[in-house]
Amino acid sequence: MKKLFGTDGVRGEAGSFLNVEMALKVAAAAGVYFKEHSKTKKILVGKDTRRSGYMIENAIVSGLTAVGYDVVQIGPMPTPAIAFLTQNMRCDAGIMISASHNSYEDNGIKFFDSNGDKLSVEVEEEIEKIYYDENIIKESYEVGKNVGSAQRIDDVIGRYIVQLKNSFPQDLSLQGLRIVLDTSNGAGYKVGPTVLEELGADVIVLHDKPDGFNINENCGALHTKDLCKAVKEYRADVGIALDGDADRLVVVDELGEVIDGDQLLGALGLFLKNEGKLKGDGIVATVMSNQGLEDYMQENALKLYRSNVGDKFVLEIMKAKGINFGGEQSGHVIMHDFAKTGDGLVSALQTLALIIRSKKTASQVLRVFDLYPQKLVNLNIKEKLPLDQIDGLKAELEKLEKLNIRHLIRYSGTENKLRILLEAKEAKAIETNMEIMVDFFTKALNG
Repeated sequence: MKKLFGTDGVRGEAGSFLNVEMALKVAAAAGVYFKEHSKTKKILVGKDTRRSGYMIENAIVSGLTAVGYDVVQIGPMPTPAIAFLTQNMRCDAGIMISASHNSYEDNGIKFFDSNGDKLSVEVEEEIEKIYYDENIIKESYEVGKNVGSAQRIDDVIGRYIVQLKNSFPQDLSLQGLRIVLDTSNGAGYKVGPTVLEELGADVIVLHDKPDGFNINENCGALHTKDLCKAVKEYRADVGIALDGDADRLVVVDELGEVIDGDQLLGALGLFLKNEGKLKGDGIVATVMSNQGLEDYMQENALKLYRSNVGDKFVLEIMKAKGINFGGEQSGHVIMHDFAKTGDGLVSALQTLALIIRSKKTASQVLRVFDLYPQKLVNLNIKEKLPLDQIDGLKAELEKLEKLNIRHLIRYSGTENKLRILLEAKEAKAIETNMEIMVDFFTKALNG
């Protein structure tokens, strides 16, 4: 049985892996699962700005209505908006059609439960079981008056804008701040500028003209060259980059330089502590986060908890430890008092509040500790052989540990890639040993 769900929903090339048949069947399977716990018989569906979203959205609506669900379609909206609106509009579940930071050729399906939370691995496995059982799905198809309906609502963006503005301290204003915002031609292209302008900022907007194919194309959180240039050109106080579904944030300081994601987590974590708003005496990051962040937390009497890669795993530990703040080095920042999942705009507003409160520049207040040298290589591979079955790997890792080189090696959840992360106090040691590891895995997985 081929696994459907990766680290964040179902994702792949639209029209091939993620085709109409799969989208319809996944939606039907999810509908069957959620009907067992149904309260309202409604499911919310949103999407980002990819052209393939039309195809997948219609297939999802067909699958859900076929098993008796009423569907509310709200068009292009950020992923965190779907999480918020699912609960706000009393739906049994929410579905976001997006491949996040991937290029336009890919698309994906993300699910939220009635509380606006991402599904656990156990629930995903239940949906997969239904997906692969033709009899269960066929027997769940409704007829006559039991077939579901679909309606499109275009004005729910206002609810989300209010939610965002309420997350910003009432005693503060963005008046006097010049901000460059890159919306990545994605789902935040309307809501992002609106919120910042309504809070008083002078906003210069980049890449806010989606055409179905330009999402994440040389722009946004993954490609900050244009943003860095614009911040300096317009003499802005700060630059903000979202990714395609606006659940990720990258910040550029007034010097036109990108703030590392771990430095942002550290600065925000201490800010929340000083404001008396940090719960649980710690923050949660992933195994990818820099050792410098952990050291900085300890220096400030806070603990860093580490999770597996993926914001839903960050959130699981946050809930288990009673912590309200965490995130990923890549820019997923979870402010759980205001958002159910990573929310680029909520995180941006808290970052702006920190800058304003500090009365310092972004570069001064967001670079609060030194990072250990770290290198990540994404190696294209032919097959994903279980790591514990690769001959000689254990010995190679023991060599790294003797040299005090921290390592993290994992497969991508959505692509045929192996991610190799090495970290140490000496950059030279990383370079030499990364070459050794790349050569080792190239022979082991591509030989």
